[in-house]
Amino acid sequence: MDNRNGRASWRGQLTLRGSIVGVLGCIIITASSAYTALKLGALPWPIVFAAVVSLFFLKLMGNASLNEANVTHTIMSAGAMVAGGLAFTIPGAWMLGLADEFGWQQIFLVALCGTVLGLLSTALIHRHFIVDAKLEFPTGTAAAETLRATEAGGKTGTQLFASMGIAGLYSLLRDGLGIIPTMLCTLPIPGVAFGIYNSPMMLSIGFLVGTGAMLFWIGGAVCANFGLIVGGSAAGLWDVATAQGIVASLGMGLMMGSGVATVLKDILPQVAGIVRGLRSSSSEQGEDARSLMSGSVRTDAGILGVGVAACALLACFGLGLSPVASVVVVALSFVTTIMSAQSCGQTGIDPMEIFGLIVLLAIAALGESSQVKLFFVAGVVAVACGLAGDVMNDFRAGHLLGTDPRAQWLGQALGGLVGAAVAAAVMVALVSAYGPDAFGPGKDFVAAQSSVVATMISGIPSIPWFVGGLVAGIALYWAKIPSMMIGLGVYLPFYMSFSSFLGVIVKLVFDKVAAAHRSSMTEEQKAAAAERDNEAGLVVASGTLGGESIVGVIIAFVAVFASLAG
Repeated sequence: MDNRNGRASWRGQLTLRGSIVGVLGCIIITASSAYTALKLGALPWPIVFAAVVSLFFLKLMGNASLNEANVTHTIMSAGAMVAGGLAFTIPGAWMLGLADEFGWQQIFLVALCGTVLGLLSTALIHRHFIVDAKLEFPTGTAAAETLRATEAGGKTGTQLFASMGIAGLYSLLRDGLGIIPTMLCTLPIPGVAFGIYNSPMMLSIGFLVGTGAMLFWIGGAVCANFGLIVGGSAAGLWDVATAQGIVASLGMGLMMGSGVATVLKDILPQVAGIVRGLRSSSSEQGEDARSLMSGSVRTDAGILGVGVAACALLACFGLGLSPVASVVVVALSFVTTIMSAQSCGQTGIDPMEIFGLIVLLAIAALGESSQVKLFFVAGVVAVACGLAGDVMNDFRAGHLLGTDPRAQWLGQALGGLVGAAVAAAVMVALVSAYGPDAFGPGKDFVAAQSSVVATMISGIPSIPWFVGGLVAGIALYWAKIPSMMIGLGVYLPFYMSFSSFLGVIVKLVFDKVAAAHRSSMTEEQKAAAAERDNEAGLVVASGTLGGESIVGVIIAFVAVFASLAG
């Protein structure tokens, strides 16, 4: 293929109509992702959701190829993990009473710096992880399979938008009009927030997480709340307030231990191979996706240098970091994005806030004592790692579908930059509408990961229990037990874990009813029907999650505008 044909190929995939659809979807998905991450302390990958929406709207406009839809969904989902990187770090500063020390401009600069670093890093590592190492990237693989299934026909689009509409209406009746109660079946148990959060979104989380992982999640919640808090205080080992500090410290330790173990077990052993792969890729020439920015290795090197320098200057002058700290942040961001890509490729998990904490601790060791600046550091790295995980999943989907990676990278750049602005605006809107006191454990927005970052900066309630959780998290992960899920159960308020667990019950009922419906079919028909049922469940759960979170963001913006008008 000559250069002219290559350019025609990727330009035919990155279309004007696809860019418009992608940007509009990016605004919606970024906003809903910020809300979801803050509300639930978790953020499911939105790639499958974006893939279905992209192909649906492109088909309404006329003929649409899978590659055009793939690039469009790359744009559409790009801002989600940018929002996740911010939501998993910055609200911790609000929890420490630092909300008045920075505003939208600083949050946007954090997002912008992390986005550019994530884009530059993925341009360098694309070939090694996707072409040479051939990692699975399960979320990207699922997106490619969903696009193929949707193109073949079915009710996917109708199911998606119907579930979004119902969940959005439910959220409006609950949060906007107050007709439906927020909590159900609450019980006055000292130290335990027992109840059911009346949220379709919580049911969707349990449905998407699955039975196995959810059992560890709810197991951690039961042990922490009814073992340590209720049992320990009843036995006179400690009072309720002390028990809550122990549980918070243990949960943080377990989650951080899982992240550390991911690095030690899954990433560090691969470092030598990664470095060799990057060297061999950079030493070869050709049009086979090694140069993603412009097609010229020399020009790409110049773009890379300018981008790195720009990020260092942004960190130094825009965020107030010292020159040395700015250089270290930029350098370590490249290291951690490689770790993020490796983790996503092998496990489908991106512990972006853990990578942010690692760099934060390194900057603190260099003498940085400003708490606000340390949050900025964690935010930049978390955004870079979150975006990198999303990009590499998109590259995996593109590799399976034959999409030109240059079109995807440019689409990711477009979506990432739009997402940076939208995510910063949503964060400011939410804190303006609800106030800084609405963020933290047991509050309207639990923001579990941000709370961990805040606690690491301000001081851990119980060091021994945190260390014990850290060690246990590493050991459990090594034993192939999901310590991250256990840690979430320990750390989150019980009502959130219990409400998510009910989503698993919904999934079990759904699977049983679907299996009964397939009982009279032939084996071949059963296999095809099972695949359709699984896809339908995934799409409806994704739509339900998206519908409630989108309406939640709209309500927040309405509250902000109403207060300004008043």
